[in-house]
Amino acid sequence: MKRTIFYDDHIAAGGKMVDFGGWELPVQYGSGIIEEHKRVRTAAGLFDVSHMGEVSVKGPKAEEWLEGMVTNTIAAMEDGQVIYTFLCYPNGGVVDDLLVYRKSREDYFLVVNASNAEKDVEWLSDHVREGVEVEDLSSRLSELALQGPKAEEILKKVASFDPSALGFFRFVENVEVAGVKSLVSRTGYTGEDGFEIYFPWDEGRQVWKALMEAGEEFGLLPAGLGSRDSLRFEAGLPLYGHELSASITPLEAGLGYFVHLDKDFIGSVPLAAIKKHGIPRKIIGLEMVDKGIPREHYEVRAKGRTVGRVTSGGFSPTLDKSLASALVDADAADGEEFLIVIHGREKRAKRTKRPFYKKNYKR
Repeated sequence: MKRTIFYDDHIAAGGKMVDFGGWELPVQYGSGIIEEHKRVRTAAGLFDVSHMGEVSVKGPKAEEWLEGMVTNTIAAMEDGQVIYTFLCYPNGGVVDDLLVYRKSREDYFLVVNASNAEKDVEWLSDHVREGVEVEDLSSRLSELALQGPKAEEILKKVASFDPSALGFFRFVENVEVAGVKSLVSRTGYTGEDGFEIYFPWDEGRQVWKALMEAGEEFGLLPAGLGSRDSLRFEAGLPLYGHELSASITPLEAGLGYFVHLDKDFIGSVPLAAIKKHGIPRKIIGLEMVDKGIPREHYEVRAKGRTVGRVTSGGFSPTLDKSLASALVDADAADGEEFLIVIHGREKRAKRTKRPFYKKNYKR
């Protein structure tokens, strides 16, 4: 099993380590998942996300090639901008969702899901052409995510630049965090303000230590996989293998905003046909009326028949409710009353808006 450079720091902080896709990572620390979750919503949390994959795409044809590979528009990007997008299969299913960072028209930095990193690199490499170089940087970079309303104040204490000047989904590179040359973006996976910090694989422990010390006065806690998942779930952010997959298109996931069908990319033709003829399934939000915790794969019923399955579900610490995202047949998506089968029993649920939690961003 692989370990990040922060393994000893996790153990020292009381991390409960688990196998996460071949990585030994903390699911929680001594404070517990709910406390970590609430701390990110009210102050800040520090996540080790060094297991994520990073890919360099360079060359004179980089912009043109990426345009034909992903669903969002690359040509409209500015230097220093980050966008969210998808790699799709020819049938419109999702290879992966990812972030694209533009350094220049000939230099891009891609951040992909850890579980898909090898597959993504292979997919990109299989489609590469002259004038484009694809390089897997995953083994060379560590990453920390500092998330929460106090993140800016904490980072400001140890950074060589002013984080308040960095806009949402923007990044700066060749700056220093705790004396370590880094790339820093105002991005995250929690629904809160925050930053993701990338630096050489073996130079990160002083960054962790410096951030934890700088954040002590603000109530910063180390946060694990458990709260990372509950935070992203509340914020309506998709998780590959749940709301997105090779058999679930971005349109079905309600993420059509990031699919620009006015251009040609792998999967654009079937996705355009789906949009024209009607999206067959939709992701909806459900709130439990009866007692019960909905979980992934649980059956969803309405009007006497099975209409779909839960994609993600659980207890919301912020809202104090049991909630679920479910992929259901389009003709059932506008209904108000549903049943979720929990341990063999039908439990009542009602439709509710997604995202369940939405922060009012300043920028």
